[in-house]
Amino acid sequence: MSPHSPACGSVRSAAVVNEVIRALVLRARGREWTRAEQALYGLLRDEWVDALRNEVAEAA
Repeated sequence: MSPHSPACGSVRSAAVVNEVIRALVLRARGREWTRAEQALYGLLRDEWVDALRNEVAEAA
């Protein structure tokens, strides 16, 4: 699991994290992202990847 993922017990699904990412993109409205937004996106992307891997592993 990524060091950026939430602690056990507060893990969000890939779908939920994806919605947060979409909201971040929509808030930018085409403008260049701030460093804080870029950092947040990186954390969210890592969380999404971890969640997706966990969901695939659970389904297997």
